[in-house]
Amino acid sequence: MDLYIQNMLLCAITDRKQFPGDDRQQLDALIGQVREWTRGGVDFIQIREKDLAPADILSLSTRVNAAVREESKSGPTLTKLLLNGSPAIALEAGADGVHLTGNAPAEAADIAREIYARAGRQAILSRSCHTAEEAVQGRSCTLLLYAPVFEKVLNGESIRGKFISAKTISGSGLASLAAACEAAGGTPVLALGGITLDNAQACVDAGAAGIAAIRLFLGDDWRRLRGL
Repeated sequence: MDLYIQNMLLCAITDRKQFPGDDRQQLDALIGQVREWTRGGVDFIQIREKDLAPADILSLSTRVNAAVREESKSGPTLTKLLLNGSPAIALEAGADGVHLTGNAPAEAADIAREIYARAGRQAILSRSCHTAEEAVQGRSCTLLLYAPVFEKVLNGESIRGKFISAKTISGSGLASLAAACEAAGGTPVLALGGITLDNAQACVDAGAAGIAAIRLFLGDDWRRLRGL
């Protein structure tokens, strides 16, 4: 079945720990996957490796940026690279911009823009949002990632200082996604959280400009969204 959805934006979010092997093998596998994403026309790649030290984040981001630039020379689209982390590190690594978490301070976007502006560059900014109210607050960004739509998998992570064991929580649903898209006032919203080939179209029908995911982009099935 053809699942191609015209003009859908695709955002692949990294998680090197999804790959087998030791640290070096995981990083090498991630770089290989980044090349596949770029060749396949993924619009945005968000580096989300928050457990790494700043020096390691810089090293990884620089490698990812080099892979994206090399593959973009002959690819169907110019993939944009965003770092979920320090805008200074993002700039040094050559990334196109940064991703801001939903609880980032209001001035975080202005700080990122200023850091890039000093280097003569314009930062692409994405931001997480979880409610329609947060979508309103993020209107000044380039795009918003609304989550979770269908579900969120918690892999033993710390939330607001409290450790939560691995489990899956339900998402807010398509109606809430639609409300956030309306509240965003024209800023593109990408649906995140339990996104699959089967529900991607429903997200677009609800008003999303595209989808973002980790697990969906680990294999090759996502390529069907590009008609590949």
